[in-house]
Amino acid sequence: MADQQTGRWAALMAVLFIVVGFLAIGEPVVAGLAVALLVGWALIVGAIGHVVGAFGAGGVGRGLWQALTGVAYFVGGLYFITHPLLGLTTLTIVLAIVLFVEAMLELILYWQTRVLPGSGWRLVNALVTALLAILVWAHWPSSSVWAIGTLVGVNLVMTGTTGLMLASAAKRIQG
Repeated sequence: MADQQTGRWAALMAVLFIVVGFLAIGEPVVAGLAVALLVGWALIVGAIGHVVGAFGAGGVGRGLWQALTGVAYFVGGLYFITHPLLGLTTLTIVLAIVLFVEAMLELILYWQTRVLPGSGWRLVNALVTALLAILVWAHWPSSSVWAIGTLVGVNLVMTGTTGLMLASAAKRIQG
């Protein structure tokens, strides 16, 4: 009985992820702004952690660096919270850079493993990731209004679909 209830909750959460994902894809600006605000609050929580850590840093020099890092986190978090659209623009250019670096690393990994079966998928992943990086970069700053929100939405849909498939497989196994 408990396993069935757990499975139902897992399936319900998976469906919720899918629905929220499609909402994010449908409203990428709202989803992107939510991500920017989340990053801002995460930075502020990190700032508190650094300032608290400054008191137990084991010396004035280390404590000062912890405190200064905390101040930097706080200023960055405040920036994201008070200017979420500008923060979203910043996140988008960082995303383009991260995607490009990922594409290059995948290409290197493909080159090193090209003789192995299935390694062609690494090349496909590298090319698609590079294309996405180029699209985000080439259309920046206008890509800021769709890139983060759309990618978060796609991720939520994929996470929900995976969860739904896992819950379904678990139900079949339980018989």
